[in-house]
Amino acid sequence: MDKSAVAEYNNLKQTAQQLTLFDLVSFKYEKEKNIVPVRTSVWDDFKFIDLFAGIGGIRLGFEHVGGQCVFSSEWDEQAAKTYEANFGERPAGDITKIASDNIPDFDMLLGGFPCQPFSIIGDKAGFNHETQGTLFFEIERILCDKRPKAFMLENVRNLTVHDGGKTFNVIINHLKALGYNVYSKVLNALDFGVPQKRERIIICGFIDDVNFTFPCPVPKQERLSIADILENENDLDAALWVRDNIKQSRFERMKTIPTRPYITHENVGGMVTPHYYSCALRAGASSNYILVNNERRPSAREMLRLQGFPDTFKVVVPYSGIKKQTGNSVAVPVIKAVAEKMLIALKNYEWENAKNGR
Repeated sequence: MDKSAVAEYNNLKQTAQQLTLFDLVSFKYEKEKNIVPVRTSVWDDFKFIDLFAGIGGIRLGFEHVGGQCVFSSEWDEQAAKTYEANFGERPAGDITKIASDNIPDFDMLLGGFPCQPFSIIGDKAGFNHETQGTLFFEIERILCDKRPKAFMLENVRNLTVHDGGKTFNVIINHLKALGYNVYSKVLNALDFGVPQKRERIIICGFIDDVNFTFPCPVPKQERLSIADILENENDLDAALWVRDNIKQSRFERMKTIPTRPYITHENVGGMVTPHYYSCALRAGASSNYILVNNERRPSAREMLRLQGFPDTFKVVVPYSGIKKQTGNSVAVPVIKAVAEKMLIALKNYEWENAKNGR
């Protein structure tokens, strides 16, 4: 390696802490990333399973870092239809009816387990919920039986305070009892590039003593605005526009009229608040829960963009279906950022062990 490459690498090391453990001598050049170390790792081509898969938001995030999905499960037929249209495979159904032996071997378990029992908007039944609330224990069963190297789970922020924090402590303690080193943090989609305030608890676990840190927010200049995600209104279905009396009622309940474009949110108390971002999309929200400029509902494509899905993502269900599916899904940029940090941590652990002969 010539002296100029060495100097460039050393300079990069001083400004990028995440690369400090990649002390290697071979390099590649990547657009926008300057000079980056290259090495072979077992994590260059890892396998994962996608539980409670929804429409595949978590899958997109981990495919982004080179993962291969070897099994998926989703019990909602309409969500499975969208998943199949976009990934070319129909997810298996109810995970409670699938034996661990029938799941292929994998390196990482991923799951956004159903959140309604823990949601501040939902029934808050938690583990008392007759079906959904117990689905965490299906994750525990599979982790126990298959022993993957890592996992990532996602749920609503309210899970951390449900039942005075007891529910969350049960989950963390059960994961630790399986032998995993567990990390958790609430992340907001608004901090990762999409104009949607969506706070979710992310739980990451590693069977080895992996040194993991959660991703930092992206710079504000790199985040999308509401204007960036809106479609041309001339191309939209006329059914998205609300009746005049609804529009007038929304305007009357606003204290100020901000500069367009903006999104208004009507809370359970009937208060209408304008923002330059969307409140969290919700599967069971009323049809007029959020409105663009107080005039129309967001389109299917706009809701997908608020969750960070690519425009190539196919919509194969009616508007009501994609509204429910995006409300139940994840913000893909958040998952991508977590996936990147998980892979850095796992590769660093692998490399340190290799250097130390372990």
